[in-house]
Amino acid sequence: MRGFFSLLSKGALAALFLFVAGAALAQNATFTHEDLTIRSGEKTHKFTVELALSDDQRMQGLMFRKQMAPDAGMLFDFGESRRVQMWMENTILPLDMVFITRDGTVSSVHANAVPYSQAIIDSGAPVSFVLELNAGRAAALGIKAGDKVLSKQIGNAG
Repeated sequence: MRGFFSLLSKGALAALFLFVAGAALAQNATFTHEDLTIRSGEKTHKFTVELALSDDQRMQGLMFRKQMAPDAGMLFDFGESRRVQMWMENTILPLDMVFITRDGTVSSVHANAVPYSQAIIDSGAPVSFVLELNAGRAAALGIKAGDKVLSKQIGNAG
């Protein structure tokens, strides 16, 4: 019986090591940048965003970041239109999440996502992209459903 618990402990330790190593590797994802514009009524807002295109990049996202410039963000590309669910575990920065359809139309905005929360933030409808901005930025700029997001990654900007 003692040998069984020894094996169990070794197995549990190995699983824990793989989990921690995987999380550490995910924190090392690198991101390319591009310019992104949001048209909200008569106003135009410009951002420089990091692109989260791969599974590793989407998994890491903005986790563990302590600050982000006011005109910065991260654009998550899911490669297809589907309902998207996000959460804030290991995310230090409070964020606004802008849910975007395939053609670049803002579907909805989830304002002020709570740092470290495990609560699910659901797009509520099929989207292809999520733009994360500093919390409060969407409201300050008047970004809302129906606005247009333009970028090369979305495919609607030159």
